[in-house]
Amino acid sequence: MKRRIAILSVLFVLAAATAVLAADVTGKWVAQVPGRGGQTREQTFNLKQDGSKVTGTVSGRQGDTPIADGKVEGDTISFTVTQSFNGNEFKSTYTGKISGDEIKFTRTTSGGNAGPQEFTAKRSK
Repeated sequence: MKRRIAILSVLFVLAAATAVLAADVTGKWVAQVPGRGGQTREQTFNLKQDGSKVTGTVSGRQGDTPIADGKVEGDTISFTVTQSFNGNEFKSTYTGKISGDEIKFTRTTSGGNAGPQEFTAKRSK
């Protein structure tokens, strides 16, 4: 019985330590994002993390767009961005793996005909 309590205690401490060590994405991140015709364009992610919640904006050719449903779980970040273009609404879902000063994103967009796009954002100093 004591051994079981000791093991559970160690697991609890490890779980708590993992939560404390979760990545902090607060700051400015810059990426070269695939666009039409194989060209890339720069996008800036201004992120603010409060616990597991993430807010902020994605900046690009059409200005600043607020993110929604932002969250960080361990080393994974996810959020959505909704933009309007020529009267049509497009919702993009961003999912990324955080590794130090890089986030490897995959973006999928509904309402468009492009498949998932992968790119890496780097923390701007």
